[in-house]
Amino acid sequence: MAAVAIRGVHKHFGETKVIKGVDVAIADGEFCVLVGPSGCGKSTLLRMVAGLEEISSGTIEIGGKVVNDVPPKERDIAMVFQNYALYPHMKVYDNMAFSLKLAKAERAEIDRRVQEAARILGLSQLLDRYPRQLSGGQRQRVAMGRAIVRDPQVFLFDEPLSNLDAKLRVQMRTEIKELHQRLRTTSVYVTHDQIEAMTMADKIVVMHDGIVEQMGSPLELYDRPANTFVAGFIGSPAMNMLKGAVSAGGASIDLEGGGSVAVPGLQASPGQAIIFGVRPEHLSLGGSGIAAEVVVVEPTGADTQVYARSGAGNISAIFRERHTFRPGDRILLTPDSSALHVFDAASGRRLPAA
Repeated sequence: MAAVAIRGVHKHFGETKVIKGVDVAIADGEFCVLVGPSGCGKSTLLRMVAGLEEISSGTIEIGGKVVNDVPPKERDIAMVFQNYALYPHMKVYDNMAFSLKLAKAERAEIDRRVQEAARILGLSQLLDRYPRQLSGGQRQRVAMGRAIVRDPQVFLFDEPLSNLDAKLRVQMRTEIKELHQRLRTTSVYVTHDQIEAMTMADKIVVMHDGIVEQMGSPLELYDRPANTFVAGFIGSPAMNMLKGAVSAGGASIDLEGGGSVAVPGLQASPGQAIIFGVRPEHLSLGGSGIAAEVVVVEPTGADTQVYARSGAGNISAIFRERHTFRPGDRILLTPDSSALHVFDAASGRRLPAA
């Protein structure tokens, strides 16, 4: 195992800047997820760690050693790809053993490692099959097994679950997390799915347009997003963000279209344009809250999701209780005063509050 340090890394293709000065420190044994929308640079950053893309400037260290000019095969990393990248003419055993055979490992050592990886991943009964005889989830397990047998310092995952159906993604998500807890190998995982990021990561790095917007534990990002981009990206359904301005007294927010919300300890200037954020699960029904009109009701069994319109913008709420809302109903939604978020409208940055 080894720590990974990404320091001041830039990447450009001609005049196009893809990575713009990224700094990320990944501790030994940590599971770090790079998350962001398509085109944000997360896969390019992963490929630079792997040595599959050259670094325009900056340094990448693995285990305390700068690897900028080290070939991929000498970096002691193993990568799991989105499309599995299995050899179709080889059986599962031979796919998993291939890298060890190239390294001229002893036959007994190869067999020991393949059998152990197959046992860990539940592949022992499939070693004599070809990839075409496997399901998508089984193929992904084989791809992970091929990485495990190498016993690398670092695992790299490039959107490994994106080709699987929704139910299988949830299952594989759990299996990868359990695998990491068992092996404790430093892992860097790329996804655009923030649910994957929240459920799997020790550390999340949120990327946007080639920069790091925020990094921290899943709950740190969820509870205290640094800006409106992170606030809107982390969480499902997304955080409600309503337009408003700081009241004349400075202790509350006047929302566009009417309504006011008290924000204790808000550090902002009276009249300052702001974005008021509140997550759907932090809204309760009734009180003297935000007036809204119900648009869509989605009962899921465990809870009820309501999408509504207010004068300050669209708003969604989640209720554990069952309600019989109908489109057009007028409701009042009261935010939980202990879970409010306020952002400067111009910069999008979080504003301090008690």
